[in-house]
Amino acid sequence: MRTDKLQPFRVMDVVREAQRYADTIHFEIGQPDLPPSPRVIAALHEAVDSHKFAYTETLGLLSLRQKISAHYRRDYGVEVDPGRILIVPGTSTAFLIAYLLTLDQGNVLGLPDPSYPCYKNFAHMVDVEPHFFPVGSEEGYQLSSKQLQGTHLDALHISSPANPTGTVYTPEALKSIAEYCDAEGIALISDELYHGLVYGAPAASAAQFSDTAIVINGFSKYFTMPGLRLGWMILPESLVRPAEIIAQNLYISAPTLSQYAALEAFDYDYLAHVRDTFRTRRDYLYEALHPLFPIDARPDGAFYLWADASAYTDDSAAFAETLLRDTHVAITPGIDFGSNGTEHYLRFSYTREIEHLEEGVARLRRYLLL
Repeated sequence: MRTDKLQPFRVMDVVREAQRYADTIHFEIGQPDLPPSPRVIAALHEAVDSHKFAYTETLGLLSLRQKISAHYRRDYGVEVDPGRILIVPGTSTAFLIAYLLTLDQGNVLGLPDPSYPCYKNFAHMVDVEPHFFPVGSEEGYQLSSKQLQGTHLDALHISSPANPTGTVYTPEALKSIAEYCDAEGIALISDELYHGLVYGAPAASAAQFSDTAIVINGFSKYFTMPGLRLGWMILPESLVRPAEIIAQNLYISAPTLSQYAALEAFDYDYLAHVRDTFRTRRDYLYEALHPLFPIDARPDGAFYLWADASAYTDDSAAFAETLLRDTHVAITPGIDFGSNGTEHYLRFSYTREIEHLEEGVARLRRYLLL
């Protein structure tokens, strides 16, 4: 395993350092602060009281997979056989399974730059070569099928809404990528973890355009259940059994109590409240930050702002460290997410109440003398 190529999550260093200060303002961590639906909490208590402590089958509770299937029918108009769904202990596990299913040693994995750092680290863990496609504001921080032409990829991993930019692929762009990958024999892996936290037109799923795409989602963000460590994969029928065998060896089954709790996660009235709360925060922080750190791609989803700090620094890690030390404002340095100009960027997360965000902006203004 090529551990020498693994890069640390600097955001976790920021999180650890931020704990030193009682008055830290948190823009760094990508974790929702809202509780899950009361129905989820009640279901979790019921599972404990009923002693639901045994393993489930590796694919996961059939009743939960049926709920997920119904969710795709409701939100995307797609029929997904519950037998094609694998429940996983968090989406990071799903990324590893997807790479093991689709890539052999020395194969090439296409990734946007910037993108979530876990992708390239997992690629190195399984001795796969990441190939980075620079994307910027001109492209809306998104790949297009045109950029893929002439490259030799074995798999492509995209995310929508994206971390760190919050940008969302249009249905047309996603369809074009899915069709290109199908035609070229490229395995498409679509990370859709922030679906639901979309503030314009609903996000499209790769499941709408390809039966061969691997679609990954979970309960950490929109469903506000990060600590329950639960996600899912939609797999091509031919990969279900291989994925099940990999999962049996990695973790036997996803957490049982979490699965029973997730049966009540599809509380759409409550989820609308979650989405509206984050939209309000997005609107406030975008308007407040833009004069300080220009934002060249308005985020349509997730809960992040990708902000240009080039007026102040060409070393986002050092700048984030200085801000934390001098103002007790914690921000994620852009270099966590790649090398395509990321030394000039910061990622701000709006996962706290408005008053918390306001205090953070006020401290930054004072520090920057604006």
